[in-house]
Amino acid sequence: MDQTLEQIMEQYPDLAKFEQGIAKLVDSGYFQKGPEILVNRTPGRLDLMGGNDDYTGGLVFETTIREATWVALQPHSNPVVKFYNPAVKSIGWKEQIEFSLDDLMENGQVKPLEIVREWINRDPKNSWCAYILGDLYFLLKKFPQKITRGFSMYLESDVPLGKGVSSSAALEVAPMKAMAEMYGIQVQGVELAEWTQWVEIALTQSACGIMDQLAVVMGDEGYFVPMLCQPCQPWPLVKLPENLRIWGIDSGMRHSVAGIEYESARAATFMGYRFLCDWEKLDPILDESGALPRWVESKWNGYLSNLTPSQFRANYEAKLPEKMSGMEFNKLYATHLDPFTPVRPEVGYPVRAATRYAVEENWRVQSFFSLISRPAEMFDRRMGALLGELMYLAHLGYSECGLGSEATDKIVELVREEAANDLLGAKITGGGAGGTVAILGWNSFLAEEAFQRVLKKYAAWSKSEPYVFSGSSAGCDKFGVVRIKYS
Repeated sequence: MDQTLEQIMEQYPDLAKFEQGIAKLVDSGYFQKGPEILVNRTPGRLDLMGGNDDYTGGLVFETTIREATWVALQPHSNPVVKFYNPAVKSIGWKEQIEFSLDDLMENGQVKPLEIVREWINRDPKNSWCAYILGDLYFLLKKFPQKITRGFSMYLESDVPLGKGVSSSAALEVAPMKAMAEMYGIQVQGVELAEWTQWVEIALTQSACGIMDQLAVVMGDEGYFVPMLCQPCQPWPLVKLPENLRIWGIDSGMRHSVAGIEYESARAATFMGYRFLCDWEKLDPILDESGALPRWVESKWNGYLSNLTPSQFRANYEAKLPEKMSGMEFNKLYATHLDPFTPVRPEVGYPVRAATRYAVEENWRVQSFFSLISRPAEMFDRRMGALLGELMYLAHLGYSECGLGSEATDKIVELVREEAANDLLGAKITGGGAGGTVAILGWNSFLAEEAFQRVLKKYAAWSKSEPYVFSGSSAGCDKFGVVRIKYS
């Protein structure tokens, strides 16, 4: 190994372990000696604030986690594509999948998306590779002249599934970064986030915002990624003040953005937006000029987060229905203003609470960002209490939208009990309805002791040992693409 690789291994100790796995695959013949092997590392993420206001144009505030997805790939001279992920065997999925680029083509053209989606969903044991296949499909559609040869890919990941820390975003971004590099395509930052968001929405049909992809692309160790989702405006990274610390506790309740709770809350938000447009006599139009289609109008440009809480309370809140069935809504309006969620006739939607959350969460995150961006020496007990209260209000907003859970509420309750011991606040994260709770505290021995008590009490309550997230790591762009060659 050359000196450069050794230096990189010093910076990323987990690379040495991943490289051992690559070396074994060279010995077994999966990878060949001679051609370069391209490697990328992309972490998961934890959102401290704003986990569910991205699709309404709000500000989000996220950090990367230590856990990451690793990808190694080596080009072929033929169109054969191989995916190898030994970890999925333990959950009954196929660990190795092989096909040809020709399988994605028909009469010299890329096959329609619906056909490719049906093909990958035909065998549930292949479902883990949908994101990676989606990356390849996107590149083939966008750069057909460049995508002429196949490759062998190897994956490892310690980003836990179903815990609301963006295992999907890491699984999309790492392969896309490595594949693009292999094909001579330069992509980074917002563009890389947009490409992989398209993959998640279009191929796997999960109605995700762009915040997770951007966080794992642009994040860095010890920093937060603030982003105004209109549609994707990253702000300069914010370093976590040295006198603050964050943790994440997995509730043990599996989260999924494809779940009915998330879909219902998102659809309810856009139902509320439809009412507001009607009352203001606005005529939304479908804007298809961006990476993804969205409805826009002249007053708020399609973003409920552009409405202030005072305007919302004074003019609209009391008029919105607290709850409305999809059947009632569909009788009133022929068009739902979200291209990515249906309005199901049999579902009751929390229209008022979901619309209120979209408006108020943006202002909570804006306030949180203003406070936490100040120098560490400016923080005092009053500042910490304000940050904590903003988190508790955000958690309540999730619950009002139907995105809470008994397990996450219990963790938040236990953190509240330690308010006198340097724990400041807690909230459910991501799409809610389970997953991970983010906790903010002072960086002190007292806070660490309090956190351990919370952990112990929750383990006793849940009758299981919860997974803990602590620390952060470099994002996809910061790591870049490392080239390894065996001779």
